[in-house]
Amino acid sequence: MPCCNVEQQALRTHSCSRAGLLPWWLVCFLCCFFVWSNPAGAETTVQLGEFQMERGEDGIYLNTSLDFELSHGLEEALDHGLPLTFVLQAEVVRERWYWYDKRLLLTERYIRLSYQPLSRRWRVQVSSQALGASGLGMTLGNSYDSLSDAMQVVKKVSRWKVAGLDTLDKNSKQRLDLRFRLDLSQLPQALQFGNQASGDWNISFSHTVRLEDLAK
Repeated sequence: MPCCNVEQQALRTHSCSRAGLLPWWLVCFLCCFFVWSNPAGAETTVQLGEFQMERGEDGIYLNTSLDFELSHGLEEALDHGLPLTFVLQAEVVRERWYWYDKRLLLTERYIRLSYQPLSRRWRVQVSSQALGASGLGMTLGNSYDSLSDAMQVVKKVSRWKVAGLDTLDKNSKQRLDLRFRLDLSQLPQALQFGNQASGDWNISFSHTVRLEDLAK
């Protein structure tokens, strides 16, 4: 049975759980819950809101919003103590007709959303580096009374510096590749195994912007 297979996988995470991740019994419960309740499906739709890139004195800044909703399954996961980590990437690329395109710069933003049962509040942590199980590496963290309020912070991108002015070159063709996704690698191993095909967990988005006008 799928539940038994996932349970065996979850038990292997026991030693990792003791090092600071979820308790093994909670991992097992979540695995069984999602295997039976979340069939495979299409990925969650993410739409880009008002998009603006501006040239400042020291770099290029991005202002936008990402419009998407958490599925019932993901809300259940949060309620049971499983944090969700989203990754926003901005990659500056120089296009070359004679060879592969060259990456000039990659800027990342990690957003972790979690529920705190004791205080019944929602917490959002934002960092330019991957957040460990303990939350170390956090550069910004705030708590909110509702999931709706917390999601507004997750979705909002305000004056995010994606490149320095020295990266831009008006004599070459450059573009910015914007990518957003739910980071499954931050989940316990058993949950990664159990939710690869589930539509609930397939949250991703990409968008491309030309940079020639900003380089002038």
